[in-house]
Amino acid sequence: MEKEKITLEVVTPEKLVVAEEVDEITAPGYYGYFGVLPHHHPYLTLIGIGVLMYRIVEKRHYLAVSKGFAEVLGNKVTFLVESCEKPQEIDVDRAEKAKERAEARLQEPTPEVNVDRARDSLQRALTRLKVAKRKGEA
Repeated sequence: MEKEKITLEVVTPEKLVVAEEVDEITAPGYYGYFGVLPHHHPYLTLIGIGVLMYRIVEKRHYLAVSKGFAEVLGNKVTFLVESCEKPQEIDVDRAEKAKERAEARLQEPTPEVNVDRARDSLQRALTRLKVAKRKGEA
């Protein structure tokens, strides 16, 4: 007997990034990470900046996602996010530079610096770097 799967869709304003039948999902909810297995109860939540992991059999796949919504309905999970990158799509040098810029803004904020925006930039850069390290795994 084959195990039940979850239909996963990850969508940005530009494209459908992932459409897969998966066994498990872990995602960055706005208030913390949450997991989804088959037959999860219906759920609608905000998505924060972080690493979205999904597993197909024993292989884990990682995505860097940034803000949006997730809907869990039956055995289907849909993520509508501002941005989503696979490990092989991430420019590590660009992410490192973004991290350095955000850290500099946060270390010596001026009246012109939007601190919340700088924190989000730092979190996005750190997430992208974390996912980029997983390039060989997915």
